Amino acid sequence: MNSKTVLGIVLIALGVIAFAYQGISYTTRDRDFELGPVRVTTERTHRVPLPPVLGAVALVGGVVLLLVDKKGFGRMATR
Repeated sequence: MNSKTVLGIVLIALGVIAFAYQGISYTTRDRDFELGPVRVTTERTHRVPLPPVLGAVALVGGVVLLLVDKKGFGRMATR
């Protein structure tokens, strides 16, 4: 496998993941106050949305890279 094939597969995988999850979420913990041995913390969940267009671009780009690599269009310029 050359680098175009690997990059195409990675882009297809990222495109499918972007369509499936449609965002990345993470949790942060904030310490509100501390009084002796008692600690009060708050967990907040944040979400970074991924637009479906990003997943589509990654998916189409990966498919194009695989097709170009399979047909050998990139090899004609090196001869």
